Amino acid sequence: MLKTLDRYIIRKFLGTFFFMIVLIMMVAVVFDISEKTEDFATMTATTGEIVRDYYLNFIIYYANLFSGLFIFIAVLLFTSRLAHRTEVIAMLSSGVSFPRILWPYFVAATILAGLSLVINHKVLPAANKVRLAFEERYIRAIFFVEDHNIHREISPGVIAFCDHYGAKEKTLYTFGLEKWNGNVLEQKLHADRATYDSVNGSWHVTDWTLRVIKDDREEIRRGHELDTVIPLKPSDMGQRWETAMAMGTGELNDYIAAKQAQGDGSVTSYLVEKHQRTSYPFAVYVFTLIGVGIASRKVRGGTGLHLAAGVALVLLYVFAMKITTVGATNAGLDPFLAVWAPNVFFGLIGVWIYRKAPK
Repeated sequence: MLKTLDRYIIRKFLGTFFFMIVLIMMVAVVFDISEKTEDFATMTATTGEIVRDYYLNFIIYYANLFSGLFIFIAVLLFTSRLAHRTEVIAMLSSGVSFPRILWPYFVAATILAGLSLVINHKVLPAANKVRLAFEERYIRAIFFVEDHNIHREISPGVIAFCDHYGAKEKTLYTFGLEKWNGNVLEQKLHADRATYDSVNGSWHVTDWTLRVIKDDREEIRRGHELDTVIPLKPSDMGQRWETAMAMGTGELNDYIAAKQAQGDGSVTSYLVEKHQRTSYPFAVYVFTLIGVGIASRKVRGGTGLHLAAGVALVLLYVFAMKITTVGATNAGLDPFLAVWAPNVFFGLIGVWIYRKAPK
């Protein structure tokens, strides 16, 4: 049962948070419009498409992305005001324990964490899909990751490989295709290049050599051009890393499993995205604990000092998250550990700050 004190703190917490979200998003939209005015003037998109397909989803994405910072600042601002007006001291003097004061904070944090989980797993992927499609159509061209020395098991026993994939021309250079029956090689196709025909869904192979091995005999065929259907698409070679943000959680899990089955090791960024969808909402508890612990102490500098200390800790958190995710993508750090380690580390800092807070 929520008491008057609980309702007061929850109302202040959520009210400050949503006020900041609305205010900052309005400023962000104005700046984005000023930056893209020339693009909007030359594109064929209607005003309704710009508002509905781009800016509505733009607000959802960036509001969720910076929600942790907004939550932290919201806690700092109104808790610092409570401390400055000696309301925290009055609560403690009246016999209310500090853990009891924390209770409504964590009730509000649970509401926001639950909302963030739903948005990350359900709402945001669909919003990102529409926003990214709009960007690709009107603002920037589709960008695919180009890679070297690619190997893909495109179906059981069928392995495709190439030296280099040209994304713009959808061409595989120094292309090879092997068909295995267990440990026995049955066919091997080698070509100078293979270009994808998006109309027919086939590959146009140039300067090719085909080896067909049967028992102890080997047949070699050569040709200049050949059209062949291969269960391989340009998207299997690599794509915009932001595509992971546009996948539902189930779709993302299936994509990761399919890539791992193909022997593709470039799924780390997708694993990071998968784990962040759960870890980031739980950072709300860390930010709340640190924010209350810092702001509940009345100091000479008041809200300004609390805000400076809090923002410094948030920047350190963002920096730590960036370091660990880069470690996952480039240094082989486990993606799950990379995503959750900052929460654990700053959670311990929050516990230490809580123990030092006035009781």
